[in-house]
Amino acid sequence: MEFASTELQSVIRVIQASLTPIFLLSAIGGLLGVFMSRLARISDQVSNLSSEIEGTSHNDPLIGIRLKHLKRRSHALDVAVFLAAVGGASTCGTVLTLFLTALQATVTGQILFWLFGTAILCTMGALTAFLLEMMIAGQGLRAEVHIHHVRLEDKKTGVT
Repeated sequence: MEFASTELQSVIRVIQASLTPIFLLSAIGGLLGVFMSRLARISDQVSNLSSEIEGTSHNDPLIGIRLKHLKRRSHALDVAVFLAAVGGASTCGTVLTLFLTALQATVTGQILFWLFGTAILCTMGALTAFLLEMMIAGQGLRAEVHIHHVRLEDKKTGVT
């Protein structure tokens, strides 16, 4: 019984030394705020494109390309939000387990490792999905700049 208690204390120290779960939860909350603001920005762009579609009499293929691009970005953000939320829930589970451990010494270190490990993996996944969304956003921006640059060059040379 003494060995289990010593093992549990070392597990708790490992988690505290890695990252304090409360700080991780705070960081995940910040990430979710960033993800939501990015999603709001995408929503604004979709609204603008919808207005543009209603205001034009011809079918501009660029609008369809931009809408597909925004859809890909929103999917990447959906994954990021889901993983961050699971990471946050796992972090809360870790904190709850730490509190329960303080109350009763029968809680095993494996539960702590699984919950905290899940939180870290989900947070890493959320950051990866966010990185993907940022790369898609950058790619779309560069493509749009290129299209506008070509249109400007065509206007300069008189090509229509």
